[in-house]
Amino acid sequence: MNSIKIAPKFNSGINSKVGLIALSTDFMIEKDFKKIIENMKIDLFVNRIRSYYPLTKENLIKMAENVTEVSKDILPDEKLDCVVYGCTSGTIASGYDSIKNKINLAKPEAKVVTPSSAAVKALRKMNVKKVSIFTPYSEKLNNDVVDYFKKENFIVTSNSYFDILHDNDIAKVDPDYLFEVITKMDLGEAEAVFLSCTNLPALNIVDKLEKKLNKIVLSSNQVLIWETLQNIKKTEPINGFGKLFLSN
Repeated sequence: MNSIKIAPKFNSGINSKVGLIALSTDFMIEKDFKKIIENMKIDLFVNRIRSYYPLTKENLIKMAENVTEVSKDILPDEKLDCVVYGCTSGTIASGYDSIKNKINLAKPEAKVVTPSSAAVKALRKMNVKKVSIFTPYSEKLNNDVVDYFKKENFIVTSNSYFDILHDNDIAKVDPDYLFEVITKMDLGEAEAVFLSCTNLPALNIVDKLEKKLNKIVLSSNQVLIWETLQNIKKTEPINGFGKLFLSN
């Protein structure tokens, strides 16, 4: 038998490479990414990070200890254009700089996106100063989120929360019920509403909420996907997921 060596031909076009660190208990974040980027020249690579029960600041900080290792295992020895850390309250607990530094130890070339920092950028992009906040968290974590936005110089006009202690249960929230809850919030002078948590089924109701409330509505997954696309120069307008994606 003769063996013949044949030279390979490689694709000339290279897709953007995005790494996503998702909580082991997160049902929603991958689905939401795929809804928005499915027809784009983007390759999404996901690795899971262990999360701990109950959702407390201490456990969120403990979870972040593994960020470098989890980042390293996303396409080992390959460069990524952007790495997304998929935990809003976790980034607030650990601090953006801490998360970024841990990711960049493994992927030094990658831009780093987190939901909380992306929310701040989105609110500023939309010229929002007064915001109402909804979270599914315990009262203590909820208050940490509110304090975070206050420290970023936003006026928090109102706040509501579910007091859910387990991340698994957040994904089980009925989106229609969530829509009803948000429409009944006392928004006061708020120019926007922010729905916190990547596991909250919020993305699909953002557009409908904006039309109902006549206000800007942002969610964790919406803002982190938006900033990811900004970082990889995919800035064409996208319909159906809120005014933020039409502001590019």
